[in-house]
Amino acid sequence: MIYGVVLAGGRGERFWPLSRKERPKQFLKLISDKTMIEETIERVRPFIPMEHIRIVTSDLMKDTITQIIPGIKDINILGEPQGRNTALAIGLAAVHLLKEDPDAVMVVLSADHLIRPAERLLKILEAGTTIAASEDSLITIGVVPTRPETGYGYIKLGELYRRENEFTIYQVAAFKEKPKATVASEYYYSGNYLWNSGMFVWSAKAILNAVKVCHCDLGTQLEEYSTKIGTAEEADARQKLYEETTPISIDFAVLENAENVLTIKADIIWDDVGDWRALERYKKMDVDNNVIVGDVVTVETFESTIYNNADGIIACLGVSDLIVVRSDNITLIVHKSRAQEVKELLAKLHEDEKMRTYL
Repeated sequence: MIYGVVLAGGRGERFWPLSRKERPKQFLKLISDKTMIEETIERVRPFIPMEHIRIVTSDLMKDTITQIIPGIKDINILGEPQGRNTALAIGLAAVHLLKEDPDAVMVVLSADHLIRPAERLLKILEAGTTIAASEDSLITIGVVPTRPETGYGYIKLGELYRRENEFTIYQVAAFKEKPKATVASEYYYSGNYLWNSGMFVWSAKAILNAVKVCHCDLGTQLEEYSTKIGTAEEADARQKLYEETTPISIDFAVLENAENVLTIKADIIWDDVGDWRALERYKKMDVDNNVIVGDVVTVETFESTIYNNADGIIACLGVSDLIVVRSDNITLIVHKSRAQEVKELLAKLHEDEKMRTYL
């Protein structure tokens, strides 16, 4: 059977102060009138029924999810005692699904991405799951770039592997980290690189076998934990697993080292909505190219994103290229060119115990 695994443990720090520890990005209505996790689940439900959805999230967020997603059940949510990056989150889902269904095929999705059109994604997933159900390949979804983006990782295309329906599947020659602007331009114009979307398709058995080979410590830890699933010792075993595991992404732990990695070339609109600048791409702008959300008054203000999620108004005069956000009792003002560096502000807040309440 096919299962959707939604990774919803991220903190979305670059959307601070709207995104906070108790209200991370996936629970915000940034692009539409629905939260991003709602959009993610609704997007794939024509292909994956609700009972086959598994959400991996912080233990602290489980109640929030039950409030947001109608009809969600305990079996749909896998709680993490603490964040340990994507390798463990995916491994946790894989061992649970393998216990439940030895033939489980996993569609791994992030809870906070924008994807259009949904119908096209479903066709891509159908092609990927057809392959994953019949062989041990680890399939990534690589998105055709629409600009030389420095904020995304890239996949370098290798040899053509096969065609499935209308889609081409390639071997992966290499994964590339977020490049500098000149390198991003080279990638974009060469036509040999795709954006690494962080969406994957594979069988639970295939990914666990790959973890054993590429990151044997994690493989052993997951194997030990799996013996406790469904017993009275499961909660304690999961706590132990998360305390002892080294944080690492699935890319570093497995995909960059495995030999059976493929990528489907996906011609879709995809955006990880990584920081405040992303709203420019999807929100309507005023005549001065400003994105305005909430009660805002502007005079001679240009090329700015101004987001008011609090009482009162934001008033701007004679400024440009700024991001101004008001949420609760916090105001953020940052130049657009520095939007990706908001994490540095949060690190500074974390240094001061009195300031940590604002995180």
